[in-house]
Amino acid sequence: MKFNIAAAAIAGGAGGAIAVGSVGLLNMFIEGYGEPFLQLCASVYPGYKASGMLGDLVIGCFYASVDGMIGLGGLALLYNLASCCGKKK
Repeated sequence: MKFNIAAAAIAGGAGGAIAVGSVGLLNMFIEGYGEPFLQLCASVYPGYKASGMLGDLVIGCFYASVDGMIGLGGLALLYNLASCCGKKK
């Protein structure tokens, strides 16, 4: 069985954007919600400051989606490459 790399990359991108976006939106309405997570994202993603502003949140969601696409797409690619090695002939 092989993974569809494009589908895995899209799912990873959507998951990353949803994670950062939902925590960021809740942080806008509930003071201090998810602050350590958002500060961690701000330390990794250039241009994202976790300030609680909508424009800043869009930047964070963009970086999280790119990160998720590369991460899950790469993981699917590695799985596909490694799955052929253990088959009996």
